[in-house]
Amino acid sequence: MAQMIPLEDYVAQVLETLSPLENGRLALEQAHGRVLAEDVTAVVPVPPWTNSAMDGYAVRAGDTAGASPQTPVVLPVTGDVPAGAAPQPLAAGTAQRIMTGAMLPEGADAVVKVEDTDQAPGPLPLPERVELRAGARPGLNVRRAGEDVRAGDPVMAAGTRLSAAAVSALASVGLGSVPVAARVRVAVVSTGAELRDPGQALVPGTIPDSNGLLLAGLVSEHGADCASVTRSGDSAKELGEVLRRAAAGADLIVTSGGVSAGAFDPLTMLAQAGRGEDAPVRLDFVKVAMQPGKPQGHGWVRADDGRRVPIICLPGNPVSVLVSFTTVVAPALARLAGFGTDPVEGEDGDLPGRPRLTARAAVAWRTPPGRRQHVPVRFTGPPSRSAVGDDAGDHSGGHVDDRAGLPWVTPSHRLGSGSHLVASLPAAQALAVVAAEVEAVDVGDALPLIPLSHSFPYHLQVRTGAPHSSRTDPSGPPVKA
Repeated sequence: MAQMIPLEDYVAQVLETLSPLENGRLALEQAHGRVLAEDVTAVVPVPPWTNSAMDGYAVRAGDTAGASPQTPVVLPVTGDVPAGAAPQPLAAGTAQRIMTGAMLPEGADAVVKVEDTDQAPGPLPLPERVELRAGARPGLNVRRAGEDVRAGDPVMAAGTRLSAAAVSALASVGLGSVPVAARVRVAVVSTGAELRDPGQALVPGTIPDSNGLLLAGLVSEHGADCASVTRSGDSAKELGEVLRRAAAGADLIVTSGGVSAGAFDPLTMLAQAGRGEDAPVRLDFVKVAMQPGKPQGHGWVRADDGRRVPIICLPGNPVSVLVSFTTVVAPALARLAGFGTDPVEGEDGDLPGRPRLTARAAVAWRTPPGRRQHVPVRFTGPPSRSAVGDDAGDHSGGHVDDRAGLPWVTPSHRLGSGSHLVASLPAAQALAVVAAEVEAVDVGDALPLIPLSHSFPYHLQVRTGAPHSSRTDPSGPPVKA
């Protein structure tokens, strides 16, 4: 039997074969949902000029000294300042009516809100005078230019997925277009003569093709385009033709099934059919020290236009597909999109598929030694005190030491991480990572977690902890690392 290799080594092998696609630039109205290819700085400050935070009267604070309801200060009103207008300078001893968001006149340093005057709010004629019933200090009800973001400040990091709020923020800092990562086109291929369309009546020996739907959805959740979803039987010739057609409109092909040592595994048969540089398909297979998902493969398919389209071959069981996609394909998609391109500099730590959170086990379970286990888990409440032993995890007197504020997790299926346990997948929110040398997980043990894309949309951001402005952080909710 071939020796198993660590998952990190296999992912490195896959990433070494991939080159980033060419990025582009899109107008903001077309950029929603895309991923920034470069760090972005502000072109203009926010606010772009000092403005009023209230509807009221722009004044010089010194002119309002002593104003109160009992001793109001009366000032002549010399102008109106609606939003969008460039006001005239404010003369000493006068006031100008001003609307929320309007530019503060030169000479003014405060705004007295309309409620602190004798004037009624609303669309009324400009008064000749205003009675101020409250004094003002410099800066009262004033938003200073650049107090949110200054021109040149970093506002968003490469790898940020552009939500509606992010696009709005980019417009606010003066941008009309942004550099975006290439949107990777992925062809999905399910293999197996036993596969049938979802909902189709099954005969003995057949199963629904759930992997095609799973992979297509995962591709979309990770910000790529699903170029096609096809299926092949267990013939090497048929599979070769399916892969050739899939390569035509794809930057990456992802398959499920047919990578093990079975007598009818089509991918292994196809790999044996041609090994030279001129072969239409080149595939290499390995055994990875992980559970589930031990059999893996990768290589390339020659497209009709001469391109060598990379291919990643996953096992056939759905849980194995989910785990393998999260740990292998997701980093590959990020690499093709232009992120984590320099493993020498350690940028691979920014790629998806790495642990991002830490939690505690709410239940105990056994784990197979010698292979790193990825257990689909869901967040839960803490265990009962009776379930917690004095010697399990970080405990004190039978109580879980939760001073770190870590959340609790439990396997989404009572049987753990079996590759066939499909029905529990919708409940899974993350993959708990159990080291290969660990034989049992105890209640309270700390577990690294890899968030799953459907439960943690913010994980779709390729980079975490990237430099942002201290005043603008679009990265999503905080997590325990």
